[in-house]
Amino acid sequence: MTTTPQDLVEHALASSTSDDCIVIVRDTTSANLRWANNTLTTNGQMSRCSVTVVAFVGSGDGVAAASTSGSATTREEVGKVVLAADAAARLAAPAEDANPLVRDRASSDWDDPSVPTDIGVFSEVAPALGAAFRRAAASDRVLYGFVDHAVTTTYLGSSTGLRLRHVQPTGHLACTAKDAALTTSAWLGASTTDFSDIDPLAIDDELAQRLGWAQRRVDLPAGRYDTILPPTAVADLMVDTYWYAGARDAWEGQSVYSQRPTGTRIGQRITAPGVRLFSDPLAAGVACAPFTVVGASDSESSVFDNGWALGATDWVRDGELRSLVQTRQTATLTSQPATPYIDNLLLTVDSGAGTIDDLVATTERGLLLTSLWYIRLVDPQSLLLTGLTRDGVYLVEDGEISGAVNNFRWNESPIDLLGRFTAASATTRSFSREWGADYFPRTATPALRIPDFNMSSVSQAM
Repeated sequence: MTTTPQDLVEHALASSTSDDCIVIVRDTTSANLRWANNTLTTNGQMSRCSVTVVAFVGSGDGVAAASTSGSATTREEVGKVVLAADAAARLAAPAEDANPLVRDRASSDWDDPSVPTDIGVFSEVAPALGAAFRRAAASDRVLYGFVDHAVTTTYLGSSTGLRLRHVQPTGHLACTAKDAALTTSAWLGASTTDFSDIDPLAIDDELAQRLGWAQRRVDLPAGRYDTILPPTAVADLMVDTYWYAGARDAWEGQSVYSQRPTGTRIGQRITAPGVRLFSDPLAAGVACAPFTVVGASDSESSVFDNGWALGATDWVRDGELRSLVQTRQTATLTSQPATPYIDNLLLTVDSGAGTIDDLVATTERGLLLTSLWYIRLVDPQSLLLTGLTRDGVYLVEDGEISGAVNNFRWNESPIDLLGRFTAASATTRSFSREWGADYFPRTATPALRIPDFNMSSVSQAM
């Protein structure tokens, strides 16, 4: 008899000897294709099932919580995870973030099976890739890259009556093109849920165009340049903007969102008017779980909030900081509503219109970036970031691309950029090159034109 994810949840709940218990089962299948030198090199299909058990034990001083995770597909394997979580909870100190557990919520599709993916998801992409490889080889271009697709079905159950289910499809393509001498490179990436909107031939066309732009090379010094950031690069920066938006750090004076010495900037204008940065579990193309799923507590999330219903949340609205990422516990510090982490992020600008091509056409002289790379935090107080440009920085003259320039190291705060930009395109689904593949794939952002983007030094990176 097959053991279902629901069976694993129910067995774990029945086996736990703690006062309360939460069980999270994630059943994932994935498929991928990889290529190099205009040839498919590997393909594969994988499956995995992980179980997290959070045990809660009451004491005279409060409630202790502990979680244990592991791969498990049988009742016996789940039982070992439960024993470990129960034992850890009995040794733990009372939890600072203790709150009543969410109760009595159920998904209508709780009893449905996990949703799989397989290599067939690439049935239209794979032949088109073959055509792109042949075309690239005939034009002395070399293509490298991969496509990946995963579907995770999450089941969250609790001793307080939670029975919640969510299916999350996630896919992306990344492709790098080089000239035959391997001296010039160009990159494109895209996110998707099912690959029906991915066209490898169109991607090859754009990569070929970018390599063509690079036939003329112009060396430029470090400095501040009128710079167009594509949606990919804007997504790179907005993900960091979101990740460092924890209410506790802000309250304690540790972030750009702090009102020092103690407090937050909620209610203050922090960007240009018309800017909206928000998350919405139901946003088209980037939909995510409409309830909180937390395996272990930290400064921005709490296991006690598992199952909390999520809705559209404005982090910035019309330039004003409206919310920070916080649990019910940190909400008591800030006297604000609990606004937990949501697994997508969207940026819109009221005046945003057209495409990145329109921004190029209205630029007298400036730079067009491809993507950002190796992004690191320099100063949390200002959210100053540093990183490199990669795989194509292009010179714009009189509204047209006139060549490629060298790469740079840059230093900028995305909060400052959102106050200084002079133009924006319409918002489109985007893919963060730095964070999208492994950490945060669901973003929608516009392209932005920054009049004085700080290229702090010249980089020798390709």
